[in-house]
Amino acid sequence: MYSDIVGFALATPYWLHTLAEAGTDAGLFVFAALFAVAALRAWRAPARDLALVIAGPAGVVFAYVVSEVIKTFVREDRPCRGGIATIADCPPPDDWSFPSNHTVIAAGAAATLVLAWRSLAWVVFPLAAAMAFSRVFVGVHYPHDVAAGFLLGLALAPLFALLVVGAVTPAVRLARSRLSLR
Repeated sequence: MYSDIVGFALATPYWLHTLAEAGTDAGLFVFAALFAVAALRAWRAPARDLALVIAGPAGVVFAYVVSEVIKTFVREDRPCRGGIATIADCPPPDDWSFPSNHTVIAAGAAATLVLAWRSLAWVVFPLAAAMAFSRVFVGVHYPHDVAAGFLLGLALAPLFALLVVGAVTPAVRLARSRLSLR
């Protein structure tokens, strides 16, 4: 399946190559901007709502760290090291393939944003899926790398966010009370 996707990708127009390569990183900035908008939106909402927005990126970081630990144990070589022509340059030899960190971050960001702002689901999940597919399309991951990364981000980031929201909520209340005294 990897070879079929990469072969198809190489036959697409150059502008699509550029979009696929830049789109993954640009998507991460879109998620960061959505967290900022969600925080502004939740600023006057109940403290727990803002705490969920704040806990979301912490959940994404947690999922990312777990994926990095998994990479050090699995140590799967990148598929682009197999002599197949790809759109993207192959990462260095010590940058392992399984699971896809970009996908973990994208899926984790989508899932935690939906915790805080449910109506974003129709935007953020397709964006995360497109970002995941782009990793295979440009040739730096196998399909199972992105599938595992998607599941990891989807499960761990919101779980961690929900576990810490109870600790973040009082901090939000305290910060709000201190800001209102000024």
